[in-house]
Amino acid sequence: MMLTPCSDVSDADWLTAAELPCQQLVSFGPSAFPAHSRVRFLPDPAYECLSENDADAEGVLSETGVLQAVLTVLASHTSTQVDCHFAFWDGWAQELDGPRVAVPNRSYFLFHGSVAEPLEWDIPSSGRPSPRQWTPDPAFVWAADHAWCVANDVDPHWAGIGAGVGAINGLLADPRLDVVVADPAGEQPSYR
Repeated sequence: MMLTPCSDVSDADWLTAAELPCQQLVSFGPSAFPAHSRVRFLPDPAYECLSENDADAEGVLSETGVLQAVLTVLASHTSTQVDCHFAFWDGWAQELDGPRVAVPNRSYFLFHGSVAEPLEWDIPSSGRPSPRQWTPDPAFVWAADHAWCVANDVDPHWAGIGAGVGAINGLLADPRLDVVVADPAGEQPSYR
């Protein structure tokens, strides 16, 4: 599935106009959801001042694998699974072409596509297609009907998800994923 640059960046207005603290916005997306969770790429730190290098990552899916599993679950919780938006942080994706959107302290390339087959993403890069395995993971993915939003900021060891209660429960029940309920306004665990 080829992702295409968005011709209308107003599709990202719900992000760019959100009046939230920057870290909360880039970590969880807009606050319009009844439920939130964190999907962990690494277990939370066991104690303060622990480094990510000290985390036990044995048997953990790659970040890309985790995001693909999350999107597979969330695809069944939207009526617009072929109409989704993908924002790639320009700090990881300088080679991408396309329209940009900005929130405080971050800028993203905005693309459009489907989560029906997330393993098949290709992204136009410098005028030519780029195989999915060579592109960065998206910083945001959301369904056009705003049924859910995945926020995958550059620093945390987890991605934040806003969605309906049924979608969050579906993520919590998936044995491939390490998901916990979260309060976006609260302090989140972090590595040093």
